Order: sequence, then C-alpha cells, then structure tokens
Amino acid sequence: MNRRLMVLGLLGFGLIAPVGAHDFKAGELRVDHPYATPTAPGLKTGAVYFRTIKNRGAQNDRLLSASTPVAARVEIHRMQTDGDVMRMRAVDTVDLPAKSEVKLRHGAQDGHHLMLWDLKAPLKDGDRFPVKLRFERAGVHEVMVWVQTPRRSGAASPAGEHKH
Repeated sequence: MNRRLMVLGLLGFGLIAPVGAHDFKAGELRVDHPYATPTAPGLKTGAVYFRTIKNRGAQNDRLLSASTPVAARVEIHRMQTDGDVMRMRAVDTVDLPAKSEVKLRHGAQDGHHLMLWDLKAPLKDGDRFPVKLRFERAGVHEVMVWVQTPRRSGAASPAGEHKH
C-alpha cells in the first residue's frame, strides 16, 4: 500500500486528524508542521521538530514520549545555550501550559526537539514517516513528519551535523 493511501486510510479511521495542510489535532492540542531534517548517509541519529505545539485548552498538558518505526528509540531533548556553548540533554517531558504555544524549532538556541537514535535508513528530503506522540492529558496521537531542508539561511547547521 503506498503512503498516500495509508495516510488517507488513517484519516478515515480518525487515527490522525489534520487541522491545516500540515497540522494535526490531538484533543485541545494542535501540532503544527512536524518536520525532520535530512541526514547524511551512515549517520544513525536524526531529529524531529515542530513549528509549534499549541495548547488551546484550559488545562496544562505535557509531551511524555514519542516513538517511530524509522528509529530504534526516540528521546525528548532540550537545547540550551550557555554562553558560547550549546548543550543538549535528554529530558523526561515538555510542559505545554494552557492557552499557550511551545516552539520546537530547528536552529533555535533554546528549546526542545525529538532525538531519533539508531535510524534504520537515512532521512531524505521529501520522505515522510509517522511519529506517535504520547501526551499526559491528550493521550496518544500519530502525526506525519515531513523530511525537509530548512529554508532559513544562516539559522541552521548543514544537514547531518546535528551533534551531541
């Protein structure tokens, strides 16, 4: 079954719910533009980002974990700039305060992303793959991630240079 038919089938069963062209609804949460950057051949790590995760609800929520068939495991990572040094470390959750939005963007100096470990194949520009997100209140929801080269010049490191 090709990917387009699979996505249409998932839409029909309500497993993923698009809000816009590349948005997904998860209860009171809206996951805006899930994307990954291409990886160099042989590189076994990658990352998934989101333009934003918006919590339109009256109660706080949290991203607890994620999984995908393209990698052996997924960790939530926090990037933090400390002077001239950018540090990245695994964290347990991402807080999603009520009536707010959280950015998980590529090239951000401070923020979060999903780290993909032991990729089964390189991520290539134009590919798509599913990621299941587990939220404390909203439950488990699957989103489709687009692999794309970042468009902003100067803000992102070249593909394949996501290092820890």
